[in-house]
Amino acid sequence: MELPTIFTLNNGLTVPSVGIGTFQGESDNSKVKEAVKLALSLGYRHIDGANAYGNEKEIGEAIKKSGIPREEIFVTSKLAQTWHEPGDVERALDLSLKNLQLEYGK
Repeated sequence: MELPTIFTLNNGLTVPSVGIGTFQGESDNSKVKEAVKLALSLGYRHIDGANAYGNEKEIGEAIKKSGIPREEIFVTSKLAQTWHEPGDVERALDLSLKNLQLEYGK
């Protein structure tokens, strides 16, 4: 059985089936930044992080430094346990986008 390389979402967009997870790095997250830069240079186009990991700034910097057009990179994040109230979700998204230095849908 051949494994899929992409998954098609309900809106027709595709997400790579394999991505690099960032979890928590060391205190300054420089290794996370370097790992993301290396992964992108090796062909990864799906980066998975979370605000709770404290490394979204470094992920965003790595994406910018990669030179790869933003529309070619799929970025996912997770909603922290403390942001599960419906009124908190948009604020959490805005915070992650700010930290990642990205815009929604771009």
